Amino acid sequence: MTVRVATWNVNSIVPRLPRVLDWLDRTAPDVLCLQEIKNTTEAFPAEEITARGYEVAAYGLGRWNGVAILSRVGLDDVVRGLPGEPGFDGQAEARAIGATCGGIRLWSVYVPNGREPQNPHYAYKLEWFEKLSDLVGEEMRNARPFAVLGDFNVAPTDDDVWDITLFAESTHVTGPERAALKKLRDAGLSDVFPRPLKYDHPFTYWDYRAGNFPNNKGMRIDLVYGNEVFAKAVTDSYVDREARKGKGPSDHAPIVVDLEL
Repeated sequence: MTVRVATWNVNSIVPRLPRVLDWLDRTAPDVLCLQEIKNTTEAFPAEEITARGYEVAAYGLGRWNGVAILSRVGLDDVVRGLPGEPGFDGQAEARAIGATCGGIRLWSVYVPNGREPQNPHYAYKLEWFEKLSDLVGEEMRNARPFAVLGDFNVAPTDDDVWDITLFAESTHVTGPERAALKKLRDAGLSDVFPRPLKYDHPFTYWDYRAGNFPNNKGMRIDLVYGNEVFAKAVTDSYVDREARKGKGPSDHAPIVVDLEL
């Protein structure tokens, strides 16, 4: 069975919906994990997506986060939120949703940004990672294909940012953040590294500032971490830079992963 799985931080689903629908038509993923939908579960614009044969599970609280999974190969055992996850500043945030799609267990995650290392949001980010690690440990008890994919807001290595010297005192590249990613790998997950289509490094995010995208001044912070069964089934993976072009794009590009199960 051939399955195409993708992940995309769309930076607000409502204004991006025409682009998402066009991308679904062109790329035909069996499953698409979304992050930063920026609306509520109830207000998610599912009608035009379901008309294309996808089931929709969304989780949003109407603020700047929110996640979703779209699937045309089944959508079972949906879980909204990480078990025991922390909130920030006294409020819950919609940052994780899990579902089983065509026999593959998938979690779409939008890891907290962290802002600055001295900011309370950074400590929240590391606490959130701990709960994600706990979840991975539980999911790894099952032998089925399993992956956590989405916007991790961490660049795994120095090569995953366009100029590491500019990030010396910033989040996304600090030791504790990278240690949190390593903990996921140590639990048995592999980084499904997308092949670059044009540039040396397959970045997934480029700030909206003029020149960043065409000059490839980006970061690889959108990741696909899969267990052994998932990783061994991968036949291709790539960053779809075309989706970052044109008028009104997200500041992230999708990652597409093809599997033969």
